[in-house]
Amino acid sequence: MPEVAEKWRFRVAALLLLPLLLLEVAKSSLWGSGRRYTPDWRSLDSRPLPVWFDEAKFGVFVHWGVYSVPAWGSEWFWWHWQGEGLPQYRRFMNENYPPGFSYPEFGPQFTARFFEPEKWADLFMASGAKYVVFTTKHHEGFTNWPSPVSWNWNSKDVGPHRDLVGELGAAVRSRNLRYGLYHSLLEWFHPLYQLDKKNGFKTQNFVNVKTTPELYHLVNSYKPDIIWSDGEWESPDTYWNATGFLSWLYNDSPIKAKVVVNDRWGRNTSCHHGGFYNCQDKFRPQSLLDHKWEMCTSIDKNSWGYRRDMIMADILSESEIIWELVQTVSLGGNYLLNIAPTKDGLIDPIFQERLLSVGRWMNVNGEAIYSSKPWRVQFEKNASVWYTSQELAVYAIFLRWPENGILNIISPITTPNTKISMLGIQGDLKWVERQDEGLLISLPLLLPSALPVGSAWTIKLVGVE
Repeated sequence: MPEVAEKWRFRVAALLLLPLLLLEVAKSSLWGSGRRYTPDWRSLDSRPLPVWFDEAKFGVFVHWGVYSVPAWGSEWFWWHWQGEGLPQYRRFMNENYPPGFSYPEFGPQFTARFFEPEKWADLFMASGAKYVVFTTKHHEGFTNWPSPVSWNWNSKDVGPHRDLVGELGAAVRSRNLRYGLYHSLLEWFHPLYQLDKKNGFKTQNFVNVKTTPELYHLVNSYKPDIIWSDGEWESPDTYWNATGFLSWLYNDSPIKAKVVVNDRWGRNTSCHHGGFYNCQDKFRPQSLLDHKWEMCTSIDKNSWGYRRDMIMADILSESEIIWELVQTVSLGGNYLLNIAPTKDGLIDPIFQERLLSVGRWMNVNGEAIYSSKPWRVQFEKNASVWYTSQELAVYAIFLRWPENGILNIISPITTPNTKISMLGIQGDLKWVERQDEGLLISLPLLLPSALPVGSAWTIKLVGVE
C-alpha cells in the first residue's frame, strides 16, 4: 500500500507540474521559432503590423449603445447630463422625462427591434469598406455582448436580449470583411472605477474585476481582427496593465498573427505606442508620417452616436468625405468613417447614402486606393492633386476639374514609355511636357453627367519617375 500511495503522489505531482512544463516548452524554441514579445513598449512596438491593415485603407466605424435612446446631444449624454451637469442636458431631461428618471432606465428602450445584421453587412460591403469596427462598450459601460462581468447591463440581459457583437461579426465575416471591436477601458460611473480614480489610480480594482476580464473574453469569444481601444486618457498605461495584455495578445492569443491594435492604452501612449496611431479623434497630419496611422471621423460632424437633433448642415458632404479619404491615403493613413444607428437598429438614409457614394467612387477609383503606397511626392497644393502609387503606376487624384480642361502637374517625370489614362474612361489621354510648365494633360471632353464620378478624378501614369 505505501508503494501505491507513493505512485499516486508522483502522478498527482506530475499532473500539477504539467501546465508549467507546457508553458516552458511553449516559451522555448522547441515549440516554434516565432518571436515572443515582452511586456514593455520597446518590445511591443517592434512587432510588424499585419499587412492586411495597410492594404485595406477604408473602414466603417459603428457607434451604437444606450446613448442611442435619448439620441440627443452626443454619445456622451450621460456624462454631460450627470457628470458635468450641463444645463441644456438637464433641461432636456426635465422636459422629456419624469422626475427621478435615471440613465439605466434607458436600457430596456434600447431594443434593436429592426436590427438586421445581414443588411448592415451588405451596406458596408457596398460602401467599399474592407473592415468594420463595432462598439462593444462605450464609456457608459453597457456591453453589446453578454459580458460575464457586466451583469444586467448588457445587450443579452437588457434591451435587445441579443448578442449584437456576435451577430454582426458573423454577417460581416461572411462577406470577407475584417471585423474590429471598439472597447472603452474606462466606465464613467462604475463604483470601482470611481474608487480607483479617488485613489489616484494607485489601486486597480476596476481593471482586475472589469476591464481585463472583458478584453480577454472579447478576444477568446470573437477573435477580432482589430482591437480599437479608447477611454485611456485619465490614467497611465501601467494602471490598465496594457503591456501585459498586449504581450499575451501578440504571443499566445488565438489571434496573435492577424490582430491589429491602435495607440490608446494609457494617457502616455497616444501617438507614441501601439500598432497604428490614432493620436486623437479626426487626426489628420499635414505630411507623411513614418508610422502607420488612421484617421477616424464621423459623418455627423458633431457626434459619434445617433442624434435626433441632427440637421443637414452637420453632415459631411460626399465631396468632403472623398477628399478626406484621398488625402488620408496619400499620406499613408487609413480612413475610418463613422455611422450611428438608431436605438431600433436602423441606419438613417443620409448615412446610407453617404456610404453608398463612397462605394460608387471606389468602384471606379479603388485601384488608386486599395493596397497603394505613398509616392515620393504626396501632393501639389496649387493643383489640388494628391498622389498614390502601386507597383509601376503612379496615380494623380485631382479634386477640382480645371476650367480649361487641361490638368497641369509638375511632379511626375516622363520617359519614352510614359502612358497616361483616366480611371473609368477607356483609352489613353493626350499630353505634352513643357520645361517651364510641367506636364499638361488633356482631359476628356465630356459633359459632367458623363464623367465616371462626380468629384475627385484619377489620372493613371505608367512609365514615369
